[in-house]
Amino acid sequence: MSVIAPTITVETAEEFKAAIERLQPFAQRVHIDISDGEFAPTFLLAENQIYWPKEWIVDIHAMVARPGEHLQALIALKPNLIVFHAETGQNLTPILNEIKKNGIKAGVALQRPTVPTMVSAAIENADHVLVFSGDLGHYGGTASLMQLEKVRLIKAINPSVEIGWDGGVSVDNAYTLTQGGVDVLNTGSAIAGSDDPATAYATLVKEISKHGVI
Repeated sequence: MSVIAPTITVETAEEFKAAIERLQPFAQRVHIDISDGEFAPTFLLAENQIYWPKEWIVDIHAMVARPGEHLQALIALKPNLIVFHAETGQNLTPILNEIKKNGIKAGVALQRPTVPTMVSAAIENADHVLVFSGDLGHYGGTASLMQLEKVRLIKAINPSVEIGWDGGVSVDNAYTLTQGGVDVLNTGSAIAGSDDPATAYATLVKEISKHGVI
């Protein structure tokens, strides 16, 4: 069954603390973005600035140019999942294997222009593939549903891999995304920008849990 994972994409420690306080009453699995200001255009919190409530399942999406420089610090945090981008140009296979060796799930993110067959070795070694349809380092991306075609291509390479989606998740498209094979809907502005994030989250959970009508 698919899940809604609220996303934390912030630039300051104060914003991070506020985001945790807003999400803690209801969130279960949470997606935390970090950025080095090089791979993505904005500086977000670094790995040495993030933390989370012990009951959370946390996925870290590392938008960094040189994954190897961040690897050990991220492993030390012991999240559920660490995701690096295929577009760094580095060989991610040994990095993914090092993550898994430490009992953490390893993921690779694909931006819109990246075709899964271009990075098949990384996908073969990944526990999770993140279809990235957003804007690096910002809330409020657009969900390009044409990117759902990647799910079929990814599954052809690694049939058991978990599929994530990042970018523009909303109540209008959440059901379509789940029907298209997305397991984890990382949701930014639809929750973070809501006056009532708990209700926004509950509405999205209800939407992806509904049964289709023929």
